[in-house]
Amino acid sequence: MYERVTSVPMRFFGVSTRDNAVLVRAFITYVHPLVEYNSVVWSPHMKRDIVAIEKVQKRFTMILVGLKGLPYAERLKSLSLTSLELRRLHNDLLWCYKIVFGLVDITCDDFFPVMYLVGNEGSCIQDV
Repeated sequence: MYERVTSVPMRFFGVSTRDNAVLVRAFITYVHPLVEYNSVVWSPHMKRDIVAIEKVQKRFTMILVGLKGLPYAERLKSLSLTSLELRRLHNDLLWCYKIVFGLVDITCDDFFPVMYLVGNEGSCIQDV
């Protein structure tokens, strides 16, 4: 399943410019939507799938001028990018916020059990 998602963006690297700013902007514009499409629904939970998707951005940052010898985390920092895994986590948190505060047409009770605080100790009783 993830092989299809991770192989599509690799065709993008046929761009003729070597300007890092142009390549990063093109990557964000054309590749991020492909690997993040509906990530709240299909977000991978197996390590091999997470690695396969992250490899798309790792390969991209390796081809940029002046970044080939740097570790992945430093390449991301120098380009002001975040890992795709962190971006998926951010999207998941945004959806949780939207569900909890009624910004989408999904009831909170379908996803999150109600917790009630009891007393001053902060202990919780779960309403099941």
